[in-house]
Amino acid sequence: MGGFGIWHWLVVGIVVLLLFGKGRFSDMMGDVAKGIKSFKKGMSEEDEATSSAPHQPAPRLQQQPPLEPSAEQRLQPMQDDRPKN
Repeated sequence: MGGFGIWHWLVVGIVVLLLFGKGRFSDMMGDVAKGIKSFKKGMSEEDEATSSAPHQPAPRLQQQPPLEPSAEQRLQPMQDDRPKN
């Protein structure tokens, strides 16, 4: 129990082929391959563009002054603004 045997995978494969058909399945795989190729090409173009451009450091965040404590010492209860049902 628990594991899939060769017969389970064979039945799943036959069902997939019946649903999608041989031609449609191969077209989908071709589209996936084209997508992977274009992704790799885009990544290599990005690497070439960044290597040819001079490296500029990222801008630093401006330091903000520390928050001043509130003059009011007593805490106010939080108001419930949810609609009443």
